[in-house]
Amino acid sequence: MSDGTQTGPAHCGLPEGRFEGRVAFQQLVRDALACAAREGWREIILCDPDFSDWPLGERAVAQSLQDWSASGRHCTLLAHRYDDVVRRHARFVTWRKTWSHIIEARGCHSADPLEMPSAICSPGWVMQRLDPVHCNGYSGSEPQRRLLLRENLREWLQKSSPAFPAVTLGL
Repeated sequence: MSDGTQTGPAHCGLPEGRFEGRVAFQQLVRDALACAAREGWREIILCDPDFSDWPLGERAVAQSLQDWSASGRHCTLLAHRYDDVVRRHARFVTWRKTWSHIIEARGCHSADPLEMPSAICSPGWVMQRLDPVHCNGYSGSEPQRRLLLRENLREWLQKSSPAFPAVTLGL
């Protein structure tokens, strides 16, 4: 859609179509993670160069992630760097430590952060910012959209290595 409106419900009533602006993007992240908890999504991929403008540190998001966490679930995190996550999202860092056995954190340190996707990918619904600076993008459950994003994220994951350890050991 070119008018910036979203159409049709997806899982948990998640919107489908175009979104515009930081407020809309952040609400989509909140809503997607709440939906993941309610519906028990088995797998989630969260990808962003640095997650700096994601609402990961908010109490409601931490609660959604806590409610989602269970045996048999898997979350993959993919970023260029995790410095902003550690500085800005203390609740998320705590959650990540608690649930490290179901979370795989990967980093693409040699990648150009401007080329990395900013996205949420699940088996039934995806969201991708196509213009991270202006927070514009699309969300939806269309099979083709989900497949293309999943393939793109797999390519990035192949270039990545383990990052953002749950526990840092010091001497």
